[in-house]
Amino acid sequence: MAEPQAYLNGVFIPEAKAAVSVGDAGFVQGTTVAEQLRTFGGKLFRLDAHIERLFRSLSIIEVDPGLTPGAFAQIAIELAARNHPLLATGDDLGLTIFVTPGPYQAMDRGGSLQPTIGLHTFPLRFDLWADKYQRGQALATTDVAQVSARCWPPELKCRSRMHYYLADREARRRFPDSRALMLDEDGFVTETTTANVVLFQNNRGLITPPAEKILPGISLGVLLELAEQLGIAHESRDLAPADVAAAEEVFLTSTSVCMLPVVRFNGREIGSGKPGAAFHRLMTAWGELAGLDILKQAERFASR
Repeated sequence: MAEPQAYLNGVFIPEAKAAVSVGDAGFVQGTTVAEQLRTFGGKLFRLDAHIERLFRSLSIIEVDPGLTPGAFAQIAIELAARNHPLLATGDDLGLTIFVTPGPYQAMDRGGSLQPTIGLHTFPLRFDLWADKYQRGQALATTDVAQVSARCWPPELKCRSRMHYYLADREARRRFPDSRALMLDEDGFVTETTTANVVLFQNNRGLITPPAEKILPGISLGVLLELAEQLGIAHESRDLAPADVAAAEEVFLTSTSVCMLPVVRFNGREIGSGKPGAAFHRLMTAWGELAGLDILKQAERFASR
């Protein structure tokens, strides 16, 4: 039986043999920039946008990967083409691109100081979210704040995420099955752990935190495009936790799930406490864009 492939530092190799040194700066310091994509029908979704964001992150940490954006795109396409046929018909992949500065100099043994570049895939874990399309996600605030922009700019997509880990642990202690809603130093809403937050009000449309305060989510951009096509207004402003509690609907957007409805916040229901009409309308439009029924796919492959 064929085995999944990965790409590491210039070569395609069996995924099981792909390994990063314990002396790599990405492991020692967490200095890794990364992008996570998904396929629809085996084709990578919004690849160019993800590559563009990857290069913005690399410019922030001043790492030259030695590859062009086009080269990254071709490697990603090739890897997806190799691994997607290993799945059942109708199933889809997640694909991760990561880049580190290379060996951590204090642990380097005199080898190459070139960046570490890797790509790998995985069957999407539909089991982690398939039921949440129907029953919704819960959020909770915690005492763990979002990383200050004085540490690194919000547009940097990196894997230094201890604050996410600690915040989600606290959120689950407060309200089981909740994810953390991250607030900034002034108490305003930024994101959740690994997802952008979007509010919806019937008389105002979609409301998001200011763009300069959040990661420029690729999926958030897709949602705003779909909203414009459907005639749904959008505004951006500072949001307090009270705004989340008062919203008629709340959504999360991220690569794998596309959208999730939020139905509880700090133990209280949002709106009707069920996924609302705006969520279903926007998710239907997303499925039309992707060329498949996203909810049915998740339900079908939640148990492989």
